[in-house]
Amino acid sequence: MSEPDHWLVRPKTIRMLWIVFSIILALLVLSDLVVHHHAHFGIDGTFGFYAWYGFLSCVVLVVGSKALGAILKRRDTYYDD
Repeated sequence: MSEPDHWLVRPKTIRMLWIVFSIILALLVLSDLVVHHHAHFGIDGTFGFYAWYGFLSCVVLVVGSKALGAILKRRDTYYDD
């Protein structure tokens, strides 16, 4: 007798979590319309700045780590003599 799948690995639950978190994300970005910003550099006062800045920062980190990994990569037989 096999155990039932954990609720976090069921496709129905995963889809529901994606929908719920997407709605929460959209509401948080839309809440930027009603919040008064004290912009220090001009660009940080634009709509959704923290959302797109965080996304772009994440993309830069991922691409940078891939490039660094390609530079530092060693052969599979590096430790073999």
